[in-house]
This record gives sequence, C-alpha cells and structure tokens, in this order.
Amino acid sequence: MLSNKNLKDKIILITGAGDGMGRSASIEYACQGASVILLGKDLKNLEETHDIIISKNAPTPMISLLDFSKADGNDYQGLADNLMNKYGQLDGLLLNAAILGDRSPISQYDVSTWVNTIHVNLTSQFILTKSLLPSLEKSKSASVIFTSSGVGKIGKAFWGAYSVSKFGVEGLCQILSDEYQNDKTIRFNCINPGAIQTKMRKLAYPLEDPIKLLTPEDILDKYVWLMSDSSKEINGQSIDCQ
Repeated sequence: MLSNKNLKDKIILITGAGDGMGRSASIEYACQGASVILLGKDLKNLEETHDIIISKNAPTPMISLLDFSKADGNDYQGLADNLMNKYGQLDGLLLNAAILGDRSPISQYDVSTWVNTIHVNLTSQFILTKSLLPSLEKSKSASVIFTSSGVGKIGKAFWGAYSVSKFGVEGLCQILSDEYQNDKTIRFNCINPGAIQTKMRKLAYPLEDPIKLLTPEDILDKYVWLMSDSSKEINGQSIDCQ
C-alpha cells in the first residue's frame, strides 16, 4: 500500500468494488484519505471491502448495490440523486466493472452473450457517466477513469464482444475528453491494468500460472496518480500500467 494522503477529502465512486482491481483501488483510495462509494452487484463482496477499509481507520465508505445487466434509468438516477444528497459532489469515478463474455470466434458467438457483454462493459458506462456528470461538474478537480485493455487497442481472435466493448470505452473516453476540453475541472482518461491476478484473468487464461503475474496492489500507484490532482493536466490519454 502507498502511504501519502493524495486523495484526502475527495469523494470517489468505484464500480466493481467487491473484488479484484476494484477492491484494491477502493481500499487504497480510502487509505489515501478519500470517502469512497463501493458500487457492485454482490453485497457480501462489497461488505468485505467495506470492512477492510474500516479496519484501516480510513473514512467510512458507502455501499451502493447496482447490477448493470438489470439496471434501468431510474436505478442510475437514484444513485446520482443519493450521491448528491449525501456528498453534494463527486471528485472521482473509476469505471472498473466488466464481464468477459465468450472466448469464441465471431462465427460461433452467442448473440445474447454479445448483447449483454456490450451492455455491461460499454452502454452501462455511458449511462452511469452521463448520470453522474452533474455531480462531477460540482467538483473543482474531478477525474474519470475508464478501464481499457490491450484488446481494446488491437483486436485479437476469440476476444469478441469484450474486445469490441473496450474499443468502445476508448472511444467514449476520447469523446468526453474532447467535449470537456475547455472545462479544466473534469478530465477523462483510460487505464489499462494489463495482466494481473484477478478472477477475470483466470477465466480468460485458465492454464496460466498466476504467480507469474503482478497483483492489483503492484500497479496501484498509477490508479492513485490518475485520480489525484497530480495528474490534473492529463486528459484524453490511455495509460498502460505495465
């Protein structure tokens, strides 16, 4: 864990905060002084992240349940309203949640799996970001971080909807950064964690030895830097952690 208080008093929402990179980032952000909103679909996992943060004497986090595959417009607006009522603004948004979908050729790709993967990984990110823009605009220095992937920059066989969704995430980030280029209080960037020890990586590469991979904690410095005011001049970039 890092030791500075680079995120002191910031309000940061993290999606997929129940495990993997999302949990590690949530814990580190809180230890850096931020009040974090833990968003995910599994209450037990979110409560575990919550309890770890409390055990470190960090600011008390808020838990928000939302399943992107089932949520409708009212759910997103309700989240935005609750956030504004409690905090009055949002200083950071880490869009980390995603699903893998199928690892199969396009000729055999299940259509319903394709639609759901694109929805969870891309469309829901658009809806959530759009819903939270008013609260981000209340901040003096807000950072929005989209999670990209190597297959979101170069398409590779059998990565299907996941790859396409990450290409879309890169495009969405670029559009937002261009639309807000004259507003120096909000910035939008992508981060690519690379190969790390997570459940999704294990699902994608079941025969891979995880010991040879970096852990989420190994790359937290980039996540903290991009969320902190130290990177406030960085906008519209796609940053690789490895």
